[in-house]
Amino acid sequence: MFGRRRKGQEEPVDKLADGVTAEDAEESADEPEDGEERRYALPPEERPEGPWDIGEVEDATRGRVDLGGLLVPGVEGMELRVEVAGESIVAATVVLRDSAIQLQGFAAPKNEGIWGEVRTEIANGITKQGGIIDERKDSLGWELRAQVPVKLPDGKSGMQVVRFVGCDGPRWFLRGVISGHAAVQPQAAGVLEKIFRETVVVRGDGPMAPRDPIVLQLPTDAQMVPDGVQQDEASEGSRFAGGIDSLARGPEITEVR
Repeated sequence: MFGRRRKGQEEPVDKLADGVTAEDAEESADEPEDGEERRYALPPEERPEGPWDIGEVEDATRGRVDLGGLLVPGVEGMELRVEVAGESIVAATVVLRDSAIQLQGFAAPKNEGIWGEVRTEIANGITKQGGIIDERKDSLGWELRAQVPVKLPDGKSGMQVVRFVGCDGPRWFLRGVISGHAAVQPQAAGVLEKIFRETVVVRGDGPMAPRDPIVLQLPTDAQMVPDGVQQDEASEGSRFAGGIDSLARGPEITEVR
């Protein structure tokens, strides 16, 4: 089953961090102060285990769902949901049991990675809202583990644990947002981490401004599911970093491999 989920009045998912537009982000990339780790304008690191550029993979569509700008690995029992901003599909969320990873690609400068500055922007946005950030280097490289303030179904305030992962590639940046059980228990995150590594990015050769979202498309054999079908209980998702509310059920594709 495959369909579209429109965000309505929620924050658009083409923002890299809450309240930070692409233009704002470009202006905020100042030089680090003395003693501060330099993380801006660095060349992309090597990616021996992925994610991959389309030019690096033979038969890239084999075992993957072709969304145009992203080729997403298919695993047994997964649901694939898409996020729509305006008339464009700009993000895909893989849901596997009680965990999920949202995938979104962006254009990036030719010789510079942007994940370092994006981490700073996401961290600042979350801490300003009362959240807690832990930056660490793990199996997917540098990532943010965040406790984000959310409203619980009973109306009380609580915290949602989320992992922000990212990878700089040749003229693109891939962001992943891991939520649910896999964000809390590392042993439950293996499959979602593998999906992130095995994703193939198709940026295209056309001109794009840095941080422009790479637009996705539905597969030709997609089976559409209308909004409102098989809805979970309503919940309030966070606005941070465009889409960590991805566990709220929307139109979806169910892939069985």
